[in-house]
Amino acid sequence: MKKLDETLQMLKDLTDAKGIPGNEREPREVMKKYIESYADSISTDGLGSLIAKKVGDEKGPKIMVAGHLDEVGFMVTQIDDKGFIRFQTVGGWWSQVMLAQRVTIVTRKGDITGVIGSKPPHILPAEVRKKTVEIKDMFIDIGASSREEAMEWGVKPGDQIVPYFEFTVMNNEKMLLAKAWDNRIGCAIAIDVLKNLKGQEHPNVVYGVGTAQEEVGLRGAKTSANLIQPDIAFGVDVGIAGDTPGVSEKEAASKMGDGPQIILYDASMVSHKGLRDFVTDVADEMNIPYQFDALSGGGTDSGAIHISANGVPALSITIATRYIHSHAAMLHRDDYENAVKLITEVIKKLDRETVNKITFE
Repeated sequence: MKKLDETLQMLKDLTDAKGIPGNEREPREVMKKYIESYADSISTDGLGSLIAKKVGDEKGPKIMVAGHLDEVGFMVTQIDDKGFIRFQTVGGWWSQVMLAQRVTIVTRKGDITGVIGSKPPHILPAEVRKKTVEIKDMFIDIGASSREEAMEWGVKPGDQIVPYFEFTVMNNEKMLLAKAWDNRIGCAIAIDVLKNLKGQEHPNVVYGVGTAQEEVGLRGAKTSANLIQPDIAFGVDVGIAGDTPGVSEKEAASKMGDGPQIILYDASMVSHKGLRDFVTDVADEMNIPYQFDALSGGGTDSGAIHISANGVPALSITIATRYIHSHAAMLHRDDYENAVKLITEVIKKLDRETVNKITFE
């Protein structure tokens, strides 16, 4: 494997970290390691969201840039008498991407490898074989022969189960394949925005945030926003890439490599018009590419942040990503770097007067 540059090493460390909702300690520690040298202070909220504060003008507006620490995964609910693991999905999963996939069960005694299994198709009637296997009929095989043996190895109900995948730079080196892009890429953007502002003057106080429990209802976004009480917020996340076979432009128009997505609408939020116009004006001025997207379902941390306290002008800026909520997703490095550049340039212009103007536009 080729040696990874500094950015790729950070992305690998972030995506390799294991952290489903409610179990964000490992990705939080990785994010803290990378962001602390660019921050004036680091704190956490009561749910475990990481908040890195960087002061430009302490009397200036508070700007929140939030990615979420958690990834979709599973949780051990039962161990049967033969040592097979029953599990609960944590976050949204489509049954078709799960079978025969390798997983890691994180126990107090260490990590245990397992594979998601089901009844073999060879013994199923022909008409049943054509149907998709329901998640409730799947189990995880860790090679144990009994409940006692599995428990001896440290497996307990409540343990997190994380998809297993190795971070991979594709032949086209701009294409990056990994688990948990949803949403360690948002955490990486928050880190690099603070890095870009190091030694730079900016007329505000910036908060780079890794939120907890986004995948189960935008929970850490709510608690961290209540703590920060931002004047402006950006939710940075993954979006849908529509550039694979069978997807029409009407269904999903965004393409990997064409710039960050400015989300106009999703099920959690109508984006703030004044902020949206301001951000796209800056992008146009700086020749930073971007694309618009609107989704009828789904949502990001912006959905919780914008209705915290008295309401916060917010915008979701996302990275077009293929195969999200599966073991391996793919995104384009240029989109990530352009998102960092765009948010950095926007923050440099967000003084009190500009924020007031945006808020009441």
